[in-house]
Amino acid sequence: MTSFTDAERHALSLLAVTALPPGRLLPGATDATVTRAERLLAELPASISSGYRRLLVTLDAQSLLGHRARFVELPLGKRLDVLSRLEQGEFSRLALRGLLAPLKLAHFDDPHVYAALGCRYAVDPPLRPERARWRSQVFDASTLPAGEALECDVVVVGTGAGGAPVAKVLAERGHAVLLVEEGPLFTRQDFTGRPLQMMKQMYRRAGATVAFGNTAIPIPLGRGVGGTTLINSGTCFRAPRPVLDGWAGEGLTALGGDGLTRFYDEVEEVLGVGPSSPEALGAPARLIAKGCDALGWSHHPLRRNAPGCDGQGLCCFGCPTDAKRSTNVSYVPLALEKGAQLMTGFEVTKVLTEGDAAVGVEGVVAGQQTRLSVRAKAVVLACGSLLTPGLLHRNGLGRTSGQLGRNLSIHPASAGMGLFDEDTNAWRTVPQGYAIDEFAGDGLYFEGGQVPLDLSAVSLSGFGPSFVALMERFNQTFTFGFMVKDSSRGRVTSGKDGAPRITYVVNERDRAKLQRGFGLLARVYFAAGAKAVYLPVLGFERLRSLADVDRFERAKVPARHMDLTAYHPLGTARMGVDPLQSVVNVDHELHDLNNLFVCDGSVVPSSLGVNPQVTIMALSLRAGEGIHRRLERLTARSAGVLRSA
Repeated sequence: MTSFTDAERHALSLLAVTALPPGRLLPGATDATVTRAERLLAELPASISSGYRRLLVTLDAQSLLGHRARFVELPLGKRLDVLSRLEQGEFSRLALRGLLAPLKLAHFDDPHVYAALGCRYAVDPPLRPERARWRSQVFDASTLPAGEALECDVVVVGTGAGGAPVAKVLAERGHAVLLVEEGPLFTRQDFTGRPLQMMKQMYRRAGATVAFGNTAIPIPLGRGVGGTTLINSGTCFRAPRPVLDGWAGEGLTALGGDGLTRFYDEVEEVLGVGPSSPEALGAPARLIAKGCDALGWSHHPLRRNAPGCDGQGLCCFGCPTDAKRSTNVSYVPLALEKGAQLMTGFEVTKVLTEGDAAVGVEGVVAGQQTRLSVRAKAVVLACGSLLTPGLLHRNGLGRTSGQLGRNLSIHPASAGMGLFDEDTNAWRTVPQGYAIDEFAGDGLYFEGGQVPLDLSAVSLSGFGPSFVALMERFNQTFTFGFMVKDSSRGRVTSGKDGAPRITYVVNERDRAKLQRGFGLLARVYFAAGAKAVYLPVLGFERLRSLADVDRFERAKVPARHMDLTAYHPLGTARMGVDPLQSVVNVDHELHDLNNLFVCDGSVVPSSLGVNPQVTIMALSLRAGEGIHRRLERLTARSAGVLRSA
């Protein structure tokens, strides 16, 4: 557990009872809240827990500045004043959010709190199903002896949207395929429905992967079989035709026109892509449709990879029914059924090369120093846009053009909450099931973004009695989000601990889009009958009327005053025909090393403006066919050499 001193723990207790007092329905924070917060911090990376202790200094600094006394020496009213001053500061608001986040999580992640609001706290584990035959193809790296050298035709590093489809293509064509994954294989028996618990298990760094620039932007990544498809919302879009034609105009002619159509068709068939039922979409979709109709805006149900979804609202924390066809229940089993094998708990650290070709990978058993190697005729890296560049760079590969790790697009996003007089019960609906596409041509796309009670508490700014009163009306709220097709670009480098270091500066064009997105979202909420709209924007946290929306739209809000997130990192090993401007060619092969292929979002040449998972999958299927042809040529060449001998 984090070793807070008695004085620090006392300050945290006073902060908790100040920020989270009892309400009409909800209990107030207690010392148990602080104990749970300590436990939470102890389970996070050490840099986060040590940073939290430094934030406590900010609390005392503001207290001394305003009242010439330490926070613990102040009465309740003055403690609330200290928090109010912190909330109004351009930078201190971030410190306050950081201070309150673990306390809010610890307080609301409580069955008694959920019960007080009539919300479901956890899901019952399903009966353990009969073990599928393909499970015999799965083994953990820790079961192998140190120094073990495996051999296969193709080793695929990563099991998400990029790795799993290419493995399926190659396995069904008869190649010996080994999928390797750093994380474990989760099943629906592991999915408790508790967001915090699931984030600690299935999110890389418990969700604390962040891009820094003129603001901080969290970018959640999955860690387990299925990669980030395991924790995404299941939204499925084909890339817009103008985007594909733009790639063709840059020389990638095979991707333009109908070049990817048959691959998209296959992906959508395998994933069962289609809209969710009206029952699963629930009141949030109905109210968004009502607001859009009043404004004359175009809207529609989103197409998702979740046939049979019953709207349990847990897509991002492990689907408890396996309705969401993330790759752990779709392409990975399909590959294994065709003879591929899956090794979990294996972190690849080195690409093995001989001459001008890749010949395998080497790595360590997760959590250990035991080293293993895999020899292969072809190597496929599918670690994702934020991890593949670091692996390549540490191996001195893909660096000829100077573009490795650059050109990062992320679709900056945010959301707002609407408060209504009627019950919405949004927590038991599809979190991201409906969309507003009226402004897609302007690079703005609106999609639902509901999160469970405890994470809603963290996403909302605020504290004290007014915050508790709002949370007590949680069942009369819902959250809707939007993202921008970004023209900003960032960069990924590798930190000392191997974790990605991400820099991303929101440019003026995208900043203006984000501000416009908040204004449009508020307008649709009010048109739907909202009584108030809550935005994660400094100075505009609560809008009570269209007059407040007008005031917000007239202001110029810096990016650092908006709480942003992002979910679609792309482009850091981008595809292109010019080796001096790109990292891989149209066949996904590195320009500067034979038989090393990249099949993940890092090869996508530009921002899409829509959710990218089916595009990554379609590209991966296409790459699989190309790798198959390469392996056939290698086999034919080898046979010819043997005959000559």
